[in-house]
Amino acid sequence: MATLGLFPSSVAASTATIRAPAPTGPTSASTRQPPHARRLPVLGRRAPAMDALRVSGAAEPLLFPAATAAGGHPRLRVRTHVQGGGGAGRGAAAEGDAAFSWAPVILPFFFPALGGLLFGYDIGATSGATISVQSPDLSGTDWFSLSSLQLGLVASSSLYGALGGSLLAYRIADFLGRRIELVTAAALYIVGALVTGFAPNFVVLIIGRVLYGIGIGLAMHGAPLYIAETSPSQIRGTLISLKELFIVLGILLGYFVGSLEIDNVGGWRYMFGFSAPLAVIMAIGMWTLPSSPRWLLLRAVQGKASMEDNKKKAIQALRTLRGRSASEKVLTDDVEDTIVSIKAAYAGQEAEGNVWEVFEGASLKAFTIGGGLVLFQQITGQPSVLYYAASILQTAGYSAASDAAKVAILIGLFKLLMTGVAVFKVDDVGRRPLLIGGVGGIALSLFLLAAYYKILDGFPFVAVGALLLYVGAYQVSFGPISWLMVSEIFPLRTRGRGISLAVLTNFGSNALVTFAFSPLKEFLGPANIFFLFGVIAVLSLVFVILVVPETKGLSLEEIESKILK
Repeated sequence: MATLGLFPSSVAASTATIRAPAPTGPTSASTRQPPHARRLPVLGRRAPAMDALRVSGAAEPLLFPAATAAGGHPRLRVRTHVQGGGGAGRGAAAEGDAAFSWAPVILPFFFPALGGLLFGYDIGATSGATISVQSPDLSGTDWFSLSSLQLGLVASSSLYGALGGSLLAYRIADFLGRRIELVTAAALYIVGALVTGFAPNFVVLIIGRVLYGIGIGLAMHGAPLYIAETSPSQIRGTLISLKELFIVLGILLGYFVGSLEIDNVGGWRYMFGFSAPLAVIMAIGMWTLPSSPRWLLLRAVQGKASMEDNKKKAIQALRTLRGRSASEKVLTDDVEDTIVSIKAAYAGQEAEGNVWEVFEGASLKAFTIGGGLVLFQQITGQPSVLYYAASILQTAGYSAASDAAKVAILIGLFKLLMTGVAVFKVDDVGRRPLLIGGVGGIALSLFLLAAYYKILDGFPFVAVGALLLYVGAYQVSFGPISWLMVSEIFPLRTRGRGISLAVLTNFGSNALVTFAFSPLKEFLGPANIFFLFGVIAVLSLVFVILVVPETKGLSLEEIESKILK
C-alpha cells in the first residue's frame, strides 16, 4: 500500500523498528500526526509489497497503535528486504500478532464471504442446470425445448443482473452502508433462488435469474469493502484474498449439487434453489454483525449523521469486532485516527476526476492496462468453459449427464488448488511472469480443445486434460492477478471511477461471452469457436507482454510516477 510522504529514500537501509519519540507530556490532538503523514486506507485490495520497505506481517497499515497497557504511542514497524526474518523483524511481527484476536475476526469475514460463495455457486450450478432444463426426460416441464438463444439467456441472465447490481451499488452503497447492502444482496439471493426454483415458465425463470444477479452485483461490491473496513490491519490483505477461495468453493459446491441432482426429474430446480438456505444464513449473519465503523465515521464526517453519536456507535462496533478484551483507550484512539484519515481522504474527493478523465493521460494508460486485462479475462472464453464445463465433458465422451457432472467436480477441486497457489505466490514470483505463463497455458488449452473436436475426437482424455490446463492456467493468471492489477494501477485522482468502469467491463463482457457462446458454437461448430478463443488468447498474451507492467515491489505512488508517466 502507499505511504504519503513519510520517508526519504535513504531510510531503505534501516533495519530497526522505528518508534515515536517518548512524549514529554500528555498526548493531545495537537501532537497527533497531521493528515498528510498518515497512510490513507485503500479498501478492497491486497497491499503490494514495497520496493525498499516491507511492513512486518500484512502490509496494512504502516501506522498501527500498539495495544499496550500504558496506551503508548503508535509504533511504525518497518522491515527491509535485507533484514530477513530475524531480529527486529520478528519482534515487530510478534507485537502485531498480539494486537488482535482471531476469534472475533471469523464471523465478520465469513458472512460477507458467503456473498462470494453464492456467486461462485451460481457459476457451478448453472453448468449442470443447463443440461437438466433442456432434457426431455429430466426437465420436468413442457417448455424444455429451448433454442440456443434461450439457453444462452438462462446461463447469462444472472450476469446481466450483476451488471445492473454493480451500477446500483455505485449509486446507493454509501447511503445504505456495507452491512445493509449485504443484507439486501442476501435478500435478493433468496428471492432470486426461490423464483428460479419454482419458475412455471421460461420468462419467470429469467426474472428469477436476473434478481439473483442483482444480488451478485451488490455482494461483490459490499463484501470486500466490509471485510477491508472491519478486519484487523495485520490480516486485512489475507482475508480479502481468501474471499477468492470462497468463490471457488462456491463453484465446487455448485458442481457437487449438480452431480447429485443431474439424474433427477426437475433437478435444475434444486440446483438453483439450493442457494436460498445459504443466503438465509448470510442474511441472518449480516443482520447480527455491526455496521462498518469506518462507514459510520464517514457519514459523520460528511455531515450526514451526528459526529458524537456515530463515534459512540463506531467504538461499540469496534469492541464487537476486536473482542471484549480491547481497552477503551485503544478503541477510542483507533476511532480518532480513522476520523483524521477520512477527513484527509474526503477533502480530496472534491477534486476527484470525473468519468471522462479516465480516458485522459495517466488514467487512460491505467484503464488500458486494467480494463484490457479484465476484458481479455472474459473474451478468452472463461465464462463459457465454467458455465458449460459439464456440456463440454458430455460431448467429450462422458455420455451420461452424471459422468460429466462428476468430472466437473474434479475440475472444481483443481481450480481450488491452483487458486491457493496463486494467492501465496503472486508477491514472490511477480505479476508478469504468472500472467505470461498462465495466458500461454490458456491459449494452448483452447487450441487443444479445438483439436479434440476437429481431429482428436477419439481421445476424450484430451478434452479433460485441456479443461484442467485451462482452469489451472486461468487461476494463476487472469483469475486473481487481473483484479490485483486493477486495484493497483489507477491514479488516486480517478481510482474510484476507474475501478467502477473496470467492474462494468468485466460483468458486461462476461455476460456477452456467456450469452453468445451457445449460438456461436451452433453457428461455427465447437472446433471453430474454441479456435477463435485460442486466437484471442494469443492476442491477450501479446497484450500482456507489450502493455502490462510489473508492479511487484512498487508502492502506489511509485506505480503512478514510474509507470503511468
